[in-house]
Amino acid sequence: MSNQKKYFFFDIDGTLTDDATHRIVPSAKVALHQLEKNGHFVSIATGRAHYKTVSFTNQIGIHNIVCAGGGCLEYQHQIIKNEPLPFEKVQDLLRHADKENIGWLLMLEDSDKVYMRDYRFLEQAGLRKELTTYIYEPNLDYTKIPNILKVYLAFDDAYERENPWVDEIGHLRMAKTYCVFQHDKKKDGILNMMEYLQADPSDVVVFGDGKNDIVMFDKRWTSIAMGNAYPPLKELANYVTDSNVNDGIYKACVHFGWITEDEQ
Repeated sequence: MSNQKKYFFFDIDGTLTDDATHRIVPSAKVALHQLEKNGHFVSIATGRAHYKTVSFTNQIGIHNIVCAGGGCLEYQHQIIKNEPLPFEKVQDLLRHADKENIGWLLMLEDSDKVYMRDYRFLEQAGLRKELTTYIYEPNLDYTKIPNILKVYLAFDDAYERENPWVDEIGHLRMAKTYCVFQHDKKKDGILNMMEYLQADPSDVVVFGDGKNDIVMFDKRWTSIAMGNAYPPLKELANYVTDSNVNDGIYKACVHFGWITEDEQ
């Protein structure tokens, strides 16, 4: 077994969890706790907001988090960083949206609440896919709000392709009718966590599967792609394991000697 301490960062959706059930793959949960038992550091690395990430990590017993696309860090249940989106870029984004008559929602706090000045988003995109509390504030002035955590804009993929201004901030398409704009710097979040821990980035190991995981695959450390991963991500990986639902995480950890099968 490898005795050198490693620092593991796992994506959630499609990596730790089964897309069919949205629950952690049982063998992945076993692997995470065996890694911790063997003295390794284990963390989540996700684009999810902090409140959503915590609801997941509390269920599986993991206590370290890089979330909100790298903008928020938590170590042993203590938030050590929660960075809003860059103010000027958000202002440009929302001014463009208003000019184009595109509805928007703002996430201003670590909860399921989103704020709106009018009903354009709901008229153009409908309700969000997930549980959301909508707060209507007709006098909302985004130019006076310095701490915006996420922005939701109502446009389809055709508009997205034809209008490069939407690329001002990293974004993900959450549905056919809207995108979420958030930090896209998982790698920076990982580096910030390693700096906080005063550990060497060369000892990092990341696991991912999606297009948004490309940003955290770095030559300074070990990058592992799931067998079900986005093909270009596999090309960047140091190692491609089995699919998430076919015990890919557990098998990779055994392959590299970070855990052993007889521990199970």
